[in-house]
Amino acid sequence: MSAFTYCPGCAARLPSDPAQPHAAQSCASCGTTFYHNAKPAAGALILRNRQLLLAQRAIEPFRGYWDIPGGFLEPGEHPAATARREALEETGLVVELEEPPFEIVLDQYGDAGDHTLNVYYVARVVAGDERAADDACAVQWFPLDALPERIAFDHTHDVLRALIASRGLMATEGRRVHRSDPGKLSTSHS
Repeated sequence: MSAFTYCPGCAARLPSDPAQPHAAQSCASCGTTFYHNAKPAAGALILRNRQLLLAQRAIEPFRGYWDIPGGFLEPGEHPAATARREALEETGLVVELEEPPFEIVLDQYGDAGDHTLNVYYVARVVAGDERAADDACAVQWFPLDALPERIAFDHTHDVLRALIASRGLMATEGRRVHRSDPGKLSTSHS
């Protein structure tokens, strides 16, 4: 999040430093300090027989791109609860999560460049009827060695590479995952 121009509490003009757009800002009128922290998010890497369930985004940013089911934490919500809630909202599936979290990564979200802290859990389906909903327009199972080209968000590529490596595909099948251009994740034989 970039610096505020006006205090959200009293509407007084706030000082800002263009060289440090994410630095805390203190309001001289009401004394409130505003911190521009990363927004926490969580997601579920839902696996079944070396396949991963991805959701196609129905909204910007990255509308039409494939993504890991997930979203932002609600106030007071634990990342694991968020991953389960978002999996149910976007895919219709109740999932069980592996602990500890599989990956924790930083990224930026949207045109405003809001920083995010993303927590991902490996998950398996325990109930539900698969269907796209909420901010997903489609859901589809993909083999880990044949993921779609249009993948949303920079950090998602890193998470998927780590997931593929953790499942032994790189070592046992001689595959190399690389990012060839924005929004594209592909595999090739070494």
